[in-house]
Amino acid sequence: MKFTFRRKRIAGILTVVPANERLFVDDMKNFNFPEARSLKLKQVMGFDKHRVVTPGVCVSDLAVAGLEHLFKNGLLDRDGFDALILVTLTPDHIMPPTSNIIQGRLNLKHDMLCLDINQGCAGFLIGLFEAFMLLKQESIRRVVLINADVLSRKTSPQDRNSFPLVGDAASITVVERDPEDSVIHASLKMDGTRNEALMIPAGGMRLPSSPETAVLEDVGDGNRRAKDHLRMDGSAVFNFVQMEVPELIQDLLATVGVPLEKVDYILSHQANRFMLEKLADKLKLPREKMPNNIVEHFGNSSGVTVPLVIAFNLAEHFRKNRSQVVLANYGVGLTWSAMLLQLGGLKFCEMIEYP
Repeated sequence: MKFTFRRKRIAGILTVVPANERLFVDDMKNFNFPEARSLKLKQVMGFDKHRVVTPGVCVSDLAVAGLEHLFKNGLLDRDGFDALILVTLTPDHIMPPTSNIIQGRLNLKHDMLCLDINQGCAGFLIGLFEAFMLLKQESIRRVVLINADVLSRKTSPQDRNSFPLVGDAASITVVERDPEDSVIHASLKMDGTRNEALMIPAGGMRLPSSPETAVLEDVGDGNRRAKDHLRMDGSAVFNFVQMEVPELIQDLLATVGVPLEKVDYILSHQANRFMLEKLADKLKLPREKMPNNIVEHFGNSSGVTVPLVIAFNLAEHFRKNRSQVVLANYGVGLTWSAMLLQLGGLKFCEMIEYP
């Protein structure tokens, strides 16, 4: 599916990461796995440390802290936006929508659209699609897009395939109309037949959480998790990314007539360093044009990783300069998407810690 958006822009990006940091060498103590092989995994995948919330911290806590920071520092007016989109897989509650909770905690105006979207690693671009479409309405001047997840709370510390990878974070992206005649091109694909590659089996209506779904089970190779925990088929996800994502990016660039050499950066979802190196190689892209260091510093924070890779590596660049970039997301669903746009001249681009 192809999208074209005109006169829309990203005006600012804030990321919020928990102050609580865990080291991979400490996580290793929970694994029923030889230490030497764990250290090899650390080296290959780029695991080192990750940020995870402390008990009780929820998505709305990270989002409210981020918005309060913007209000306090004059980077966003409390009444200066008309829609609030939250993309998350880990809402505070099944109901009400967490976007309404955020609006209420901040005592924002009633004349506002609040919307929750259930998406994960591809959620940054899906949120941007929705924000750009909302800006076609005359009554909506500016949209605040929040991506946030606390997936560490749904991941078993005894599952080395998932726990050392997962990080918690939030991002706040301000989206508005562009006075210049800018054009944004994007592509999106979904394949629900592969939905089980990334899944939390219990907790919904199909399999409600119960004492039975909370029991840790040996799932092979020394990993233990419950049905309430994140389950990831690492091989299936790796193959999916290597097969589908390069083709999607290449097709998008070919459709709009932009050669890969004219792209300054491909800012990709941060699955892990190994996967991103292989993805860059498959695209025949110099690795420095695809930063891949987020997982080793913060973990894989689902839909927040693209804002994090921007804020952590290129904040000053995008405050002062404009560059032609491809944003690439892929993950749960399965869902994969890419977007070509001019990014830069941001009013703010920074990272803060919570609390």
